Amino acid sequence: MKTPAPELQFGWEEWVSLPNLGLPAMKAKVDTGARTSALHATDIESFGAADAPQVRFMVHPIPGREDLVIPCSAQIVDRREVTSSNGEAEMRFVISTTLSVNGQSWPIEVTLTDRRGMASHMLLGRQALLDHITIVATDRFFQPQLNYEVYHSKAVREAAPNRALRIAVLSRENNYSTRRLVEEGEARGHTVEVIDTTRCYIAINALAPEVHYDGKRLPHYDAVIPRIGASITGYGSAVTRQFETIGTFCVNGSEGITASRDKLYAHQILAGQRIGMPTTAFAASPKDTDNLIGLVGGAPLIVKLLESTQGKGVVLAETKKAAESVISAFRGLKASFLVQHFVKEAAGEDIRCMVIGSKVVAAMKRSGADGDFRSNLHQGGTASKVRITKEERETAQRAAKAFGLNMAGVDLLRSESGPKVLEVNSSPGFEGIEKVSGKNVAALLYDEIERRARPRPIRRRRSGKAGSAEF
Repeated sequence: MKTPAPELQFGWEEWVSLPNLGLPAMKAKVDTGARTSALHATDIESFGAADAPQVRFMVHPIPGREDLVIPCSAQIVDRREVTSSNGEAEMRFVISTTLSVNGQSWPIEVTLTDRRGMASHMLLGRQALLDHITIVATDRFFQPQLNYEVYHSKAVREAAPNRALRIAVLSRENNYSTRRLVEEGEARGHTVEVIDTTRCYIAINALAPEVHYDGKRLPHYDAVIPRIGASITGYGSAVTRQFETIGTFCVNGSEGITASRDKLYAHQILAGQRIGMPTTAFAASPKDTDNLIGLVGGAPLIVKLLESTQGKGVVLAETKKAAESVISAFRGLKASFLVQHFVKEAAGEDIRCMVIGSKVVAAMKRSGADGDFRSNLHQGGTASKVRITKEERETAQRAAKAFGLNMAGVDLLRSESGPKVLEVNSSPGFEGIEKVSGKNVAALLYDEIERRARPRPIRRRRSGKAGSAEF
C-alpha cells in the first residue's frame, strides 16, 4: 500500500525548486484564483521537429537581477490562451516540469510569459496544488526557506540539467565534418541547423542587433560552430562577430578566426607568446630579397602565399637562385608572401593535433606523397597514428590558447630544437583525424559545448553598508 505524502501548508508565498529547469531556488506566489502556473521567461522561441516541438527560453530567477540568466529548454505540451489578472489574453507555450518543495516532488504544468516588473517571477496556480496541500492565505513561508546564494556559486552550474540545445553550424559545404556535427548533435537530442554563411546578413543597431537569413531573423542559439571557408574569412568573421554581439557562445570567436587566417599576423602572435615556429621573414621591397633569404638561414627555404590553404601556394626553393626566382615571380603577381626556414629533419611529415577546449583530444601524423614536401591530405598525403610528447601536447595547447580558439587543428613539425608550430587552423576537418585516431572528435566537441552552455554564477551585489550583501 502506498504511503500518503505528508501534508503541506502553503502561505501566499513559498520557496520552491524547479530541478528539471536548473532553477534550485525561486520565490513563488500562490494564487488559487489562477488555474495554471506561470513562469517569468524571456526570449521564448520554439524549435525542433514538428512531431516533438521544444521551446527555448531564458529565466531571471531573482527579481531585479537582469544580469542573472538561466537558459532553459523543454518539450511543448500545449499552447493555450491565458487571460491575465488585468484582463489581457495571450497565447502561451505550456510545458511540464517538476516542482520540488521540502523533499516532495510532483509534475506541474507551467505557462511561459514575460512577468517583468512583477514582484513574483513565478505563480503557482491551483492545478499545481495537490490534495494534501492546505493554503493559509494570510501568511507566507510555511515551508523551508531557500535563498538565492546558490546563484552566486558554482552550484548553479552543477544544478543545471542536461537539456536540448539549439545549435547553428555556419557552413557552405555538405562535407564530412558538417555531416558529423549534425549527426552527433542530433544523436544527443540537440537541434542542429546548418546555415550558409554567405546567405546571412546582419542588422547593426544598439538596441537589438540581429542576424537575418533568407528574409527572416535568425533565432537565439545556445551555440554557433563556425566552419568559415578561407575564401570568405572576412565576411564569415563579421557574421560570427554579430552572433558574439548578441551574446551567443561561438565555439571559435571572430578574432581568432581572422588572426589564424592571416599567416603573417598568426606568426607574430605565436612569436609574442614565445611559441616555437620555423624562422619566418616578410618584406615588401624587392631590394630586400637577399636579406630576406638570409634571415631564414638561406636555401632551402619555403615561400608561402599569405592566402594559401591546404598546401596550395606553398613552394620549396632548394637553392638561393630558385628562391630568388620564386620571390620575383610572386612579387610580379603582386602577391603577398612570406619566406620560412625549411625544417629538413621533418622529412615531409607534420603532426596535426586537434585541440578542443584546453586539451589535445586526438593527433595524427601526416606524410607527404612521394617527392612532395607538403604533408596536406588534400595534396595526396597520407595519415597514420602517432604518439605525441608532453612538449608537443603543451605546445599545441598554448598555440590554440594564443588565438582564443576552443577548437583548433594545430600543425607541428618535429625539429632538432623541439616542436615548431606550422599553422593553427580554426576550421579543422574531422574526417582524417577521426578515422586515424579512432576518436569521436565531434562528440568531444559537443562535450565542450554542453559544458559551456551551463549557466554561470553572478557576483553578489553589495548594499550601501560595507560588507552587507543585498541577496
